[in-house]
Amino acid sequence: MCCNLHMPTPRERKPFASSPAIRGRMQRQLSRDTEPELRVRSALHALGLRYRIHQRPLPELRRVADVVFRPHKVAVFVDGCYWHGCPLHGVRDHKVNEWYWPAKIQRNVERDRDTDHQLRAIGWEVIRVWEHEDPGLAAVRIESVVRSRKPKCPGDTSINSQIEESPEMGTEDDR
Repeated sequence: MCCNLHMPTPRERKPFASSPAIRGRMQRQLSRDTEPELRVRSALHALGLRYRIHQRPLPELRRVADVVFRPHKVAVFVDGCYWHGCPLHGVRDHKVNEWYWPAKIQRNVERDRDTDHQLRAIGWEVIRVWEHEDPGLAAVRIESVVRSRKPKCPGDTSINSQIEESPEMGTEDDR
């Protein structure tokens, strides 16, 4: 009697934690409101900019930007070095789940490129900030882009005339 055992492909296998401590750290990893993101948002707010947080720039695109200036069509993504393949800090030798992590990170990089392409194709400006960047310098770079773009809403002539604050709008209280 012979049985055909199916060997799972890397995509079918699930990664595992090498220790309970690592498992706990992976479970606590935030996908939003991370420290680098909060620092960039705080610096943007200090510059007088108002924005939306955790919004889809396009409703039909299943991608969420960390900071959105909708009238100016500017989407900001604060990317973690490890998860998004930073050329300076994202390259590592994987001792555990080496079959999984390089492919996972490559898929993230490809998705980021696709997001950038789709948004730029319809007139959005995409700004990517690495977690290791100085938040103040990143905020000045973002401010320069936002202030250089005319609002896309009729009658809206300045960045300060954006939509009134709501629970989804970023403020210093978001920290």
